[in-house]
Amino acid sequence: MPLMQSDSNTLASYASNTNNSIGRSVPEKPPLYRSEYQRDRDRIIHSTAFRRLEYKTQVFVNHAGDNYRTRLTHSLEVSQIARTIAKYLKLNEELTEAICLAHDLGHTPFGHAGQDALNVCMKDYDGFEHNLQSLRIVDMLEYKYPNFRGLNLMYETREGILKHCSKSVAKTLGVLGERFLKNHQPSLEAQLANIADQIAYNHHDIDDGLRSGILSLETFNDFEWASPIIKRLKKDINNKHSRIIEYQFVNDLIGISVDELITETKSQINEHKIASTEDVRGLSFPIVGFTNEHEAIQQELKAFLMTNFYQHESIKKMSNEAEEVIHGLFNYYVKRPSSMPGYFYEEFKLKINHEKPLAMRVIADYIAGMTDRFATKVFYNDINE
Repeated sequence: MPLMQSDSNTLASYASNTNNSIGRSVPEKPPLYRSEYQRDRDRIIHSTAFRRLEYKTQVFVNHAGDNYRTRLTHSLEVSQIARTIAKYLKLNEELTEAICLAHDLGHTPFGHAGQDALNVCMKDYDGFEHNLQSLRIVDMLEYKYPNFRGLNLMYETREGILKHCSKSVAKTLGVLGERFLKNHQPSLEAQLANIADQIAYNHHDIDDGLRSGILSLETFNDFEWASPIIKRLKKDINNKHSRIIEYQFVNDLIGISVDELITETKSQINEHKIASTEDVRGLSFPIVGFTNEHEAIQQELKAFLMTNFYQHESIKKMSNEAEEVIHGLFNYYVKRPSSMPGYFYEEFKLKINHEKPLAMRVIADYIAGMTDRFATKVFYNDINE
């Protein structure tokens, strides 16, 4: 079968393509009208876990307002940023997109507060981490094909989803875990998806913070890298609507980060004479990234958001409520596992007598798959009625 367009010579020599892919765990007949990575992307988009992201928290819980970002819109924004960069660097856009769209599939309801709470609940059973859960979803929990569990994604897509894991876990993952044991790197597409995620949440959280009124444009004047942008925008934009200036401020910051990322990544590729995917994987450090100076700006911004946004009393109140809901749900299903839907209860019964950690993992799977509104409904209407 001839190569699809995404695997043509329009790609750089160091880009991922199906010629140098490890492939799928279960061999399948090649698709007729799509590349293998397009097939991955489409399977992700059509998954139940992807649809649920519409009602999962980014920062604000789903019912806090219709205009705030959710895990779904965040994933789409990460994909847009990453594809722009991938196209310029001649990386595989379709693989990049698939990784970006799947990277948050394993997030619990209520964002990081929900993840932290579920991790506490699972502390005696290997904990809970959303990257591992995303992999678990695409490898096993999605179940709609007759010949395999999960989505049977390409190795490179699965590799990009699993951004990090401990060496003890890596030992259980076979080929997928080897790079963590050898301190090797994933594909440039996986590295790009990871950085695009950081660009998206750092800057779009600013936008949501400004929209909510928790943050104000003036609070950024103290930053040497931000004040000139604000000054220029206020001068150039003859519009009394402050949201226009706020939006353009965030847009400019993203543009600067994208420029910095492209420039530094190209420099690193040239400096280390990267000519193949093997060259990328053999390194002990990532190629895609910022200069030290711009990385310092990103870290400064992240610290600012932690103090002034994520720790704000209104956000903390939502986080505390989320923790109460997650702990309540977990304790309830430990005592009454039959209250879970049939599939989860059957899995629980198979494991509880001889594999208790795996039985507890089933409860975690069920809770992690809930949306904000469903978890809230069950907790307040069914458990605390």
